Amino acid sequence: MEPVVPSATIRVAAVIPVINEAGAIGPTVTRLPRDIVDAVIVVDGGSTDSTASEARTAGAEVIEESCAGYGRACLTGSERARERGAEVVLFLDGDGADACEHAGDLVRPVLNGELDFVLASRMKGTRAPGSMLWHQVAAGWVIGRAIGLATGVSYSDMCAFRSIRLDTLDRLGMSEMGYGWNLEMQIRAARAKVRVREIPLPYGRRLAGHSKVAGNLRGTLRAGWRIMRVLARLARQA
Repeated sequence: MEPVVPSATIRVAAVIPVINEAGAIGPTVTRLPRDIVDAVIVVDGGSTDSTASEARTAGAEVIEESCAGYGRACLTGSERARERGAEVVLFLDGDGADACEHAGDLVRPVLNGELDFVLASRMKGTRAPGSMLWHQVAAGWVIGRAIGLATGVSYSDMCAFRSIRLDTLDRLGMSEMGYGWNLEMQIRAARAKVRVREIPLPYGRRLAGHSKVAGNLRGTLRAGWRIMRVLARLARQA
């Protein structure tokens, strides 16, 4: 694969939804390879710590999002990426666990026109001890195979670290504004028969703070319930 020649224009924008990721967001932004990622957009959903200032210091544009929801933050960030002229958006979490240094592995196939949608797979890659709890692994396995039965395209994971063309994202017609955003994207991509691939990548432990989803039972149950509702809704639509 030939390397992508850096452009003076904004071609790739990273979008990072955050809430209270002080101590992690700065290193996350600085670890992104800037010969691949032209702009970093951090969408802050109401942090009460120094997340926003740390992101700006690291070189990111920070957008304050007043409406709650993970999907809402992703949508807001992708709209800003479009305004800045980006062709490709790279989504990732702000906790430092994603292998930011490997962003090129997700972006290059999309920029070069080989694929439309590329996802990191934590299940197929190397995971640091304690980086994922057993129920996260089990949920990814079960839901991935459920999608396979429904669409013919199986996934091993619902990792937030992913790259997609903005025109492809527009074509998917995303509507989920909560934690089911990643799942909806994968199901709609499978049904739309876009060119999609999972790539094994390393996954580490968060650099600071606590997970809003997997860090406690309440968060896990709330996110799991939302994801199952999305799965049921999309199954009915089919």
